[in-house]
Amino acid sequence: MKRLSVAFRAQGSAALILALAGLIVSAMPVNAGPVTATAAVVNVGSPSGQTPQNHQNEPAVAIDAHNPDLLVAGVNDFVDQQPCPRTLVVEEATCNLDNGVGVSGVYFSFDRGRNWTQPTYTGLTARDCGSESPCEPHLGPIGRLPWYYESGLVDAGDPWLAIGPRPVDGAFSWENGSRVYYSNISAPLSDYFANGPQPPPGSPVPRGYSAIAVSRLDDPTPERVTQKSSWMPPVIVASHQGSTDAEDKEGIWADNAASSPYFGNVYMCVTEFRSNGGHGPSGGFPGPLTIGTSSDGGDTWRVRQVTSADGTGQGEGEWGRLGCTIRTDSHGVVYVFILRDTNPALGLPARGTHELIQSFDGGAHWTRPRALFTRTDLCYHIDPLSNRCVTDGYTGARTEGAVQPSVDLANGAPTGADATDLIINAWPDANDGLNNEKARVAWSSDGARTWQGFTAVSLPGDRPLFAAPAISPAGDRAYVVYEAVTSPWPGSDLTSPRPYHGVLLTAPIGPGGPGVWTTAYEGPFGDLRGTFPGHRLREERVGDYVYAAASRDYGVGLWIDARDAAVCPAIQDWRAASLAAGEPVIPAPWPLADCPETFGNTDVWSATTG
Repeated sequence: MKRLSVAFRAQGSAALILALAGLIVSAMPVNAGPVTATAAVVNVGSPSGQTPQNHQNEPAVAIDAHNPDLLVAGVNDFVDQQPCPRTLVVEEATCNLDNGVGVSGVYFSFDRGRNWTQPTYTGLTARDCGSESPCEPHLGPIGRLPWYYESGLVDAGDPWLAIGPRPVDGAFSWENGSRVYYSNISAPLSDYFANGPQPPPGSPVPRGYSAIAVSRLDDPTPERVTQKSSWMPPVIVASHQGSTDAEDKEGIWADNAASSPYFGNVYMCVTEFRSNGGHGPSGGFPGPLTIGTSSDGGDTWRVRQVTSADGTGQGEGEWGRLGCTIRTDSHGVVYVFILRDTNPALGLPARGTHELIQSFDGGAHWTRPRALFTRTDLCYHIDPLSNRCVTDGYTGARTEGAVQPSVDLANGAPTGADATDLIINAWPDANDGLNNEKARVAWSSDGARTWQGFTAVSLPGDRPLFAAPAISPAGDRAYVVYEAVTSPWPGSDLTSPRPYHGVLLTAPIGPGGPGVWTTAYEGPFGDLRGTFPGHRLREERVGDYVYAAASRDYGVGLWIDARDAAVCPAIQDWRAASLAAGEPVIPAPWPLADCPETFGNTDVWSATTG
């Protein structure tokens, strides 16, 4: 069919083109003309000059299909952490206190992403502690999700967002308004903070190391989002776990097309690492994928294990499955995409397979995983200090799982009436070799049975670390956001700059899929050496993903930006010494005294065409 459409275009017959386009992909129109984006800081309530409170990572965003002026974002935000305690960092090379203060920041835009607000609520905080030694956290102002301390839980980050219709008397309708779902990792507060409150009677509490909790907010307005009472207390999706279980890398989605017979259902997927509370190459196996379904607006959940618990730490199952994304089409079919990673011991880079699991009955039953295609991971080198995959150099920013599928689907929301159900998938890929990494896009117009494209879309010289797509509900325009380093692999050279920036691309969609990709926004460069995870000094951090979303009229992308992160010579010298020694050297520098004020200052930036 693709060859036929090319042949008709060659004949120059506009009528024939339109007729064939209607047969192939339901007459997807093409939006012509240049598209530009406006950039803005998302975490507007976070400081720029106080380590580690100036650190953010792992952004997510959702657009309300019923009210596209509204965006809600989440990110790991260290705004409420204690300023890096001198005694801890000097003696242990970390600012990490593990004291029960969470990191799940939340932000709102009511003008399509041009401006953002970060509400202040109350909860467990250490933001006003001194910086000499570790302090006891206490109740106070927070820039994160509320009601976790009161529920005996920790909001432990890894956020995902979805917006669907609000239920009233058990019925879903956009006329009832909208409901925001914010999922994140959660753990019992008692594991961190012995003097914390006990959970309310009847509240499910994770038995294992961590579970996924979902917070909900109805009908966000500029006034309502400032009120803590507007949020419902968090709900644990799967409360029946083993004592060593740790859930991580989840995805959430609300069926937001009224044409779906399961309109309003909410789905949450997550890898459940069942051994020693760990994951990745160091532990956590087996790690089956589980999927939760809620048909009552997130009050209750039905959880199913949909892949076998066959990860043994040997052979192909070494890293198991992780990094899931969920979408629904206009008919209510659920698509769960996930990466099955191979064992890096078999050789680097690893070859990950994008897989698909589906439900055709609203989550009651699920298909077996089906392999779609194989991609090449970015992991050519594993850092000897962090034992993580790095792309920009040793002591660099971790990138394992970077090739996980990030997917969007044109389901015609909010009504579903003009859906094309075109699926778009984007990821960074190293198939062309080290220093030739590219952001690639593939698409499917037949329910993920076949795929086209595999097109390289990133700018020349960019080496993308993470990428994500979005597609308009009507299927006429696509977007891709990515973050990239532009310097070649430097090995153990820690003195040369590591330039890094965020980019938003867009393309019209026609009968053959996305057309010419153009740059809507190219951000200024920062230096990755000025970043760190907010706790360990031994490495950089801007992962583990980026996110994009689209309405009928605009698209938005979020990434972690390092333009205002200053490189700290004392830290770079210490990293070099630690790399040579094979372990962190003690004593370590104290960032609050030995570094520029904005060392570690990463921010969440957005670029919107709205």
